[in-house]
Amino acid sequence: MAGFLATVLICDDEPALRELVRVSLGDAYEIVEADNGDACLKAARIHRPDLIVLDLMMPQRHGLDVLDDMRGDGDLADTPVIVLTAQPSAGDDALRRGATRVLEKPFDPDHINAAVEEVLTERRD
Repeated sequence: MAGFLATVLICDDEPALRELVRVSLGDAYEIVEADNGDACLKAARIHRPDLIVLDLMMPQRHGLDVLDDMRGDGDLADTPVIVLTAQPSAGDDALRRGATRVLEKPFDPDHINAAVEEVLTERRD
């Protein structure tokens, strides 16, 4: 697939964390960003990303609620989601609700890059 850039949607209410994920991924992906759960769902429906990196702790709509909405949406149900959380128990809950992977904060930038690549490679296979 030469020339194809996978689209990654980064959803986090903290601009510094969105930037850290974006910089960690480099130029290997088309990046779309959202700063809250509602914006994440809207962006996911518009851009149909290949993968979503989703923070759980956000104002207005918790990331688990966003994950539930995605898993219940026929168009988004199969979209891989890497959840970012500072709470291990919330990560376990996210996996039960259909998250593809969970990375605990603080995370190593190399780990997010590796996780994104692994999930996208698994999806292509």
